[in-house]
Amino acid sequence: MDHKKIDIVAVARAAKVSASTVSRSFNHPDLVKGTTRKKIDAAVRRLGYIRNRAAQTIHGIRSGTVGLIVPTIDHTIFAELIQSFATSIEERGFTILLASHGYSLDREYGMARKMLEHRVDGLAFVGHNHSEDTFELLRRQKTPTILLWNYAEASPFPSVGSDNFLAGRLVGEHVAGLGHRSVALLFPPLAGNDRASERFEGVVSALGAAGCALRDDWQLETPYSVDAAKEAVMRFVSDGHRPTAIICGNDVLAWGALHALAKLRLRVPDDVTVTGIGDFKGSGAFEPGLTTVRIPAHQIGAQAAEMIANTITTDASTPKSVLVPPVLVPRKTSAPK
Repeated sequence: MDHKKIDIVAVARAAKVSASTVSRSFNHPDLVKGTTRKKIDAAVRRLGYIRNRAAQTIHGIRSGTVGLIVPTIDHTIFAELIQSFATSIEERGFTILLASHGYSLDREYGMARKMLEHRVDGLAFVGHNHSEDTFELLRRQKTPTILLWNYAEASPFPSVGSDNFLAGRLVGEHVAGLGHRSVALLFPPLAGNDRASERFEGVVSALGAAGCALRDDWQLETPYSVDAAKEAVMRFVSDGHRPTAIICGNDVLAWGALHALAKLRLRVPDDVTVTGIGDFKGSGAFEPGLTTVRIPAHQIGAQAAEMIANTITTDASTPKSVLVPPVLVPRKTSAPK
């Protein structure tokens, strides 16, 4: 079945309602019973139906837009990636539609549907962890799709990204190599976040290989927030824990850790080594400069834009995934124990 030719009548038939009810459910959902809306939504998902809001594209004319859906724009985490992707895609005659799902894979599915309703020419997502509904939608629509930030040889769609396991391993080996064995980890929630979970696994692997046994109560979890990270570290140290090193899952959390230690009058790196991952803008400007692992966001964004633009404009075969390796950047927040 050609899912792109499924129309509102087919949805109505599958949901056992009238076409006008389906239309009303889309345009005025408050006028349709909840149970009816659920039946219609189930039919829409089952059939892979997408409303064509960009009628001018039905004659084969590209919309000139590419959708980019990211977990957050609240912090600097993806800022460089977004800017690089936007600049490079615009140089190739496209404009991005940007959306942020706030680490909700259900919201991400809804955003993907809305972008497809606007007939974007391609879609880009961060990471490989997405709902099965989203993957099924993309497979059925056959819209050029690319996954950013994480590299994986085997993934449902081509990827351009770094090796987050290696990033974690690099910083873990660095800290262990400096002689630290009393190490605390400060990471965001790992569920639904393949970037963070792969970094965490890399750190744990490196520390384990060096004979550093991690205590469960020294594995701290906090949202992506300088304030939250500061509070978590202050509470942890104030409770009597004295790590010689704190490895953070990204630079934002490391910034919070540095603020907390300064507040507690602990010296970095003399009393505590602190490391991050990401090498965000400003990390090198801290005093002392933050030791971190650079995820080459600018290069990832530029190469991803080139890949998806070529796929759209040339109808090329599925491109191969591209690895952009992470790089350890030692600065002044890490020192031998």
